[in-house]
Amino acid sequence: MTSLEKYLDSLAEKGLLKREPGIKVDQIQGLLDGSRRNLRSANKSLEIDEELCYEAAYKSMFKLARAMVFLQGYRTDDGGQHKTTINVAEKVLGAAFGTLIKKFDKMRRIRNAFDYDPGAPLSRIETVNALKTANEFYDKVIKYLMTKNPQLKLI
Repeated sequence: MTSLEKYLDSLAEKGLLKREPGIKVDQIQGLLDGSRRNLRSANKSLEIDEELCYEAAYKSMFKLARAMVFLQGYRTDDGGQHKTTINVAEKVLGAAFGTLIKKFDKMRRIRNAFDYDPGAPLSRIETVNALKTANEFYDKVIKYLMTKNPQLKLI
């Protein structure tokens, strides 16, 4: 058993993941397509609505990370699905993605704050940085997926 398999099993034992053997390629493809659409929307909305831009950038990254969970044959099964999804993506992608994952997790916390607290501030620089991070994450994860799962239509 690999360290990734042990990690996923430990999350399942804690109730954070559940085994989902029936996940189909079209479900994963739907997440990848949605991620691409969200990223396109984020890039176009920066000058119109910074909060919308930030949300779409984060959502693009989240859908890619969720595809990583699905590709492992699991589905998140807890109240902290975003955090669990990011943790699994970090384990799957490895150390080469460490900096991007840290930025992704910071984006999660910021998005959570402005989603649940209407007075939470969101600066333009945070939005611009989030958009930059989302574009980089998308490019790198798609390249990673192309090497690991060539059956997916990634372009």
